[in-house]
Amino acid sequence: MEALKVQTRLTDQGLACLRTLAARYVWWKTPEEAMEYPDRVAAQVMNLGTIEDLTEMVEATGEDYLRGVLKRAEAGQLDARSWHYWHYRLGLAEYGTRPVPPMPVRRVE
Repeated sequence: MEALKVQTRLTDQGLACLRTLAARYVWWKTPEEAMEYPDRVAAQVMNLGTIEDLTEMVEATGEDYLRGVLKRAEAGQLDARSWHYWHYRLGLAEYGTRPVPPMPVRRVE
């Protein structure tokens, strides 16, 4: 499980923002439990967040961190609409030249 934890350094401001948002978007866990995996908190906000919460998160965590969240996303964390939106929004895809990569899938071995 250790590999699932955040790999990009978050500032104190970014961590505080995600902790606050965790209470709203990861309601089935305490903010402290949710923050054991900040990428999951960020993905949940990217998938369900209001424009105000998304704006706050982007400003607090930075686009580079959110690009990393997308690259490390697990199957089911983002719906197709959010997956495509964030790839275009963060410059990871470009219409006609750089397509959006396939969404993550679960692998059963």
